[in-house]
Amino acid sequence: MDWLDRMNSAMEYIEANLADHISYDEIAQRACCSTYHFQRMFPFITGVTLSEYIRRRRLTLAAFELQTTDIKVIDVAMKYGYDSPEAFARAFKILHGIMPISARDKGVSLKAYPRMSFHISIKGDIEMNYRVEQKSEFEMFGVYGLINSDRKIAFSEVPEFRKQCDHDGSVVLMNELLGRFSNTVLHAALYDQGGESFKYMICYHLPKGLEIPERFTKLAVPALTWAIFPEPHCELQKLWERIYSEWFPTSEYEQVEGPSFEMYYGRAGYETGEIWIPVQYKGKA
Repeated sequence: MDWLDRMNSAMEYIEANLADHISYDEIAQRACCSTYHFQRMFPFITGVTLSEYIRRRRLTLAAFELQTTDIKVIDVAMKYGYDSPEAFARAFKILHGIMPISARDKGVSLKAYPRMSFHISIKGDIEMNYRVEQKSEFEMFGVYGLINSDRKIAFSEVPEFRKQCDHDGSVVLMNELLGRFSNTVLHAALYDQGGESFKYMICYHLPKGLEIPERFTKLAVPALTWAIFPEPHCELQKLWERIYSEWFPTSEYEQVEGPSFEMYYGRAGYETGEIWIPVQYKGKA
């Protein structure tokens, strides 16, 4: 079974269980990868998080049922996994712009998110350089902010957070502690990736014996195997997308739990970059 078949099998499982419990482990099993890897990969391929896709599909079907049947709102809410009519009404209004009871009004405008499926797209004409390295544990330090897991929102929030760290003196102070020029670029760590947000840390390797102010946070990184992707022009947003849509589906690796990194080298305006992602061979226990 190839990658397209596996992904479409995962989508079929979701579709068949929208009115029932959906197991993220079962989704990932059908895609022949770990649950962690599937949840990291899904938004880069589709542009939406897995939880948001399921939410949109459930609310799409809920709207259809309210329009075409006499079913009670509370019954629709319970059917699609909401604990109360109030929670269902809030989610329904956020997506459709109206309250559930208004879905039966004539001429009302609603949103429909169709079922997702995967098809062949001809890519691979541009080479992608990478290397796989094993590294011992190390420690980083820096300042972090909470970033929305939605990829489109994240790509606007991250630059704003980086500007904030420049303006509040965090970057200058870190470089002073490290004995470097103030415009030397720092790395970034992406970690603690939950359902709705993740931590994005402006950081650097913590030298042994260096005392850091309380404003900074330490991040311990265990020994891991890393897939490392260089990008001399620092166009890392495009590289993130290519890694998940082109490299992972055809490689023998999957992502494992642990922080990922955007490694920047040089001075501002002249920097180069790399993306580091912790990986393991598929099927490895």
